Amino acid sequence: MCGMGEIEYQAGLHRLTGNTYAYLQPPGTWGFSNCGLVVGEGEALLVDTQFTLPLTRRLLAAVEEAVPGVPVTTVVTTHANGDHAWGTQLLPDAVTMGSEATAHGMADEIPPQALSALARSPEGASPLGDYARRFFGHFDFDGIVLTPPAKTFTGEAEVTVGGIPAQLIEVGPAHTSGDVIVHVPGEGVLFAGDILFIDDHPVMWTGPVRNWIAACERIAATGAEFVVPGHGPVTDVAGVLVFRDYLAYLDEHARESFRRGLRYWEAAMALALPEPFASWGHRERVVMSFAAIYRELGDRDAADPMAVLHRTAEAYQRLP
Repeated sequence: MCGMGEIEYQAGLHRLTGNTYAYLQPPGTWGFSNCGLVVGEGEALLVDTQFTLPLTRRLLAAVEEAVPGVPVTTVVTTHANGDHAWGTQLLPDAVTMGSEATAHGMADEIPPQALSALARSPEGASPLGDYARRFFGHFDFDGIVLTPPAKTFTGEAEVTVGGIPAQLIEVGPAHTSGDVIVHVPGEGVLFAGDILFIDDHPVMWTGPVRNWIAACERIAATGAEFVVPGHGPVTDVAGVLVFRDYLAYLDEHARESFRRGLRYWEAAMALALPEPFASWGHRERVVMSFAAIYRELGDRDAADPMAVLHRTAEAYQRLP
């Protein structure tokens, strides 16, 4: 699935409309997340920060270059995962906003120090250690101080930045417990956070998957011209609906596999994926999605998140 033809999937800040930008981070895999920027009269709103302090400094430098002298007065954290939130401390003067569930969820995230230690595991010590080293070993997690949203809400909230209204809509639990999307209706732009992955299989930490499907339909109903995913190229409503159909496909087949008594990790990797899904990256993440659906159906084997991660890492090792 491709992004919008007008917006090249290249690293950096890209102008979407007169007052909005997307900060893109190819290749979009683990840790390389997108951010959003809404610029009003004399102030700006930032949607998410980056995984590390060096990456967030690079983001803020790009913002300063694009809109010199315009301060970021509001930061919206779409969810609790570190790749969208661990740089927030670098904006101490901004109002930080997010869902109440996101603020609470940060306490349950693996802390930066623990992730760094896992990524330094000796080669061959465990499949999960090898997986973490492969995808997280190149990040610098030094100095990170967790910064939950100071101003929280449930349901919906609206913030006006320099005369431009933005709607904050809680659509979780789905990817995580407190997912928020940011709709800027006057610009035809929506920042989806990790409710949307483009060209990669998503990470389903919590589910339920049918909540996630409903979130995609809510995004599509806005008719936004530009939809910025948490990972991958900028897309549109058609791209959102393809992703919705993917989630529905997983839901149908995971439930059937559960009824047949198949183990979630084996069923996930045996699943036949049609195009375009078969071409997406991180095929091993289907294990996590099946685990979330099985967990919803009462499978105790899918209830331990570390065990699910181990199964995911093992699946990655078996990929061609």
